[in-house]
Amino acid sequence: MSIESPGLITVAAYGRGAASARVRLHDWVDHLQIPAVSWEYAGTRDAAPRTLGRRLPAAVRAEVRLRRDACRVDNSTVLLSRAASPFSNGGLESRLLSTARRGVYDFDDSLAHYPDSALRRAWSRRRVWQRSLASADQVIAGNATLAEEARAAAPAGTPVTVVPSCIEPSSYRPKSSYEGRETPRVVWLGSPATEAFLVAVARSLRACLDRVGGRITVISAGEGPLGALAPVADRVTWSADALSLLADADVGIMPLPDTPFTRGKCAYKLLQYGATALPVVASPVGVNRDVVTGCGGWAPATDTEWDDALTEVLTAPEYLRASAGRAALAHVQENYSFASWEPTWRKLVLG
Repeated sequence: MSIESPGLITVAAYGRGAASARVRLHDWVDHLQIPAVSWEYAGTRDAAPRTLGRRLPAAVRAEVRLRRDACRVDNSTVLLSRAASPFSNGGLESRLLSTARRGVYDFDDSLAHYPDSALRRAWSRRRVWQRSLASADQVIAGNATLAEEARAAAPAGTPVTVVPSCIEPSSYRPKSSYEGRETPRVVWLGSPATEAFLVAVARSLRACLDRVGGRITVISAGEGPLGALAPVADRVTWSADALSLLADADVGIMPLPDTPFTRGKCAYKLLQYGATALPVVASPVGVNRDVVTGCGGWAPATDTEWDDALTEVLTAPEYLRASAGRAALAHVQENYSFASWEPTWRKLVLG
């Protein structure tokens, strides 16, 4: 972990395999080709005790390096995503941000309402968030809901600015045909932690898929039970290559329960579907509502509405699905691409 006065240091408690660190830090640095030093803790996809236990020597080395080097960043800009260590209560993050020449704190989840386990509460995400907000020169929130929470918790006068999770549409294979087919296909893209949101609407989805003879592709690193969807589901392990399968589906879905935590979600799945020119169906929760409306999609709020919405899109004429897919792509290109937000991000992070 060299710290010979780099201009920019990106810091996260996860490696590139974690969606948040990849989307909020690494994708920006890679896209803009900015020289930067990356502090990725132990480089894992998550910070679960079981995961870190398998890489215990790397985790110990990361803790030693972080605590040694946190006071040596005074000539650099530090861009911190959520937390620097899974074993911190905010003191480490506060030191990094306050010592840096410019300390920028970025977050994309409602950390004020994060559903921590009993073990995780020993190192509270909420306390890390609060102390980071108090120490940052600039706060970047993934959506307006998160920005409101940050403004309420941060010291008066702390600049808080929204920069959504952005995407490069040209990196995705666009859907080219919207013809009806014998076996319609739904796709859900997510993580082990969010599979519960899919399972919560499994019965409604299953009813629709049985009616139209369809199946669902589940792209995730998870392996948990899928409830009523299991007989009609095809699991695909998440990878960058797996994203090419999005264009083979007829519709992309993002169900969410309505809770204080989920209202802070940044709708990144919808942006990925949109970049693929897929019609979208999503719960109208938090920023999902704005994205699905902009994409010309469907926004079911109840189990019955989920069944009806999916049935409608899967049985719609080809021209209607094509229109919805193209509208989704246009909305993502105009409002959520790197090109749309590059000037703002550069100014906030690099000054």
